[in-house]
Amino acid sequence: MNTITRLVVYLILSLTVAIANAQETKIDSTKKSSNQYKIEALKDLKSKIEKEEREFLKQEIEAINQRLDDKQITAAKAEKLKKEAAKKRAANIENRLAIIDNKIALLARNESTYEANDDSNGYISISFGDDDDEWTAIRLGKKNKPRKYDRRTTQDVVFAIGFNNALIEGESIDDSPYKIGGSGFIELGYAWKTRIFDNTNFWRLKYGFSFQWNKLDIKDDQYFVNNDDEISLQEFPSNLNKAKFRTTNLVFPVHIEFGPSKKIEKEDYFRYSTHRKLKVGLGGYAGLNIGSMQKLKYKEDGNRIKDKQRGGFEVSSFVYGLSGYVALGEVALYVKYDLNPLFKNQAIDQNNISVGVRFDMD
Repeated sequence: MNTITRLVVYLILSLTVAIANAQETKIDSTKKSSNQYKIEALKDLKSKIEKEEREFLKQEIEAINQRLDDKQITAAKAEKLKKEAAKKRAANIENRLAIIDNKIALLARNESTYEANDDSNGYISISFGDDDDEWTAIRLGKKNKPRKYDRRTTQDVVFAIGFNNALIEGESIDDSPYKIGGSGFIELGYAWKTRIFDNTNFWRLKYGFSFQWNKLDIKDDQYFVNNDDEISLQEFPSNLNKAKFRTTNLVFPVHIEFGPSKKIEKEDYFRYSTHRKLKVGLGGYAGLNIGSMQKLKYKEDGNRIKDKQRGGFEVSSFVYGLSGYVALGEVALYVKYDLNPLFKNQAIDQNNISVGVRFDMD
């Protein structure tokens, strides 16, 4: 704590003490001291520790029984592991309660504020210091918690980026009115992956939610125009430096993922790892369009104009399509195709398509 902070803390504490002394005659003589409150909190913590260690023991016993049911260990081995787990948890309770009892005795003997935290539990911390450096800190969370024997569902962040364009009825991609290099997409989302079968990780179900930003860079001085709710491309009345159209979608993808994985077995848990393994995902997505914008850059009377037109393009409200990926480890080749038309009423049928790379940080 730097000098200025210490000075501020000291002034606040001095002011608090002065106010407390001024009101001392009004305070009930039976009011408990700060240390008494902490002692009561520590006594409550003792019962919490006992309950917590018993719950941890219950989870360890369930994991051992699961291994016995899966015929990974014998009944004799299971009984031995249960006795070891019970012995360990009993020792934990004894040691942790002894720590709390010592802290209670320390607080009972002293009027100053001493640290009274249970480090093995991570429940609460009451710090201490001298007259120049004193504060209170609270820490939440649990330590010493046993691993779950089988984690069937995992989660990860999904990020994808690449090229975007549209497949237009009667035209090849080379004849597209959208630039291939300037049109792109970004996807950012969160996904859960669940093993489908008990004893193999070859088949997985991957599902979650994603935000998709699809951008089209329009060629040849053209831009989108809404004529009586019909959307079409028209030539801009003056030189157009740039015309871009973007849609923003919130979708909920679902993929069947399959491929080999490595089983990692430990004494009290096991996991399946797809690190550096081939993965294939096939599925689709459905969701809602939550925004659209056309951005135009041009010159008018020698002045540079940036025009952002939001909404009013009759974009399809309901978005749905097919998607798939082939990955080696965490990096995949990714393709998605909108089955819904880009616009509700469009002069020429066109559907958005994206090709790029996808990163699953699992």
